[in-house]
Amino acid sequence: MKECAKECYLKKKVCQQKSCRLYIEYAEDFNCTSIAIQKYGPMTLEEIGKRHQVSTVRAKQLVDAALVKLKKTLKRENTI
Repeated sequence: MKECAKECYLKKKVCQQKSCRLYIEYAEDFNCTSIAIQKYGPMTLEEIGKRHQVSTVRAKQLVDAALVKLKKTLKRENTI
């Protein structure tokens, strides 16, 4: 967990660092993806969509795109 996430969680204070790449506009999780993962573990596409204010279908599209990028990165790193 990132240091800023630990600080927000311990102080029970919503994060204000909108420039952080883990920031989400979801006060229940202190606006932090890292905290959401720690609290709930694996989430459904519906839960992910709710937190990121997108539909379940759009959440699936984003997950699929991220997996494609991850596979390309892993393939590239394994050939070095």
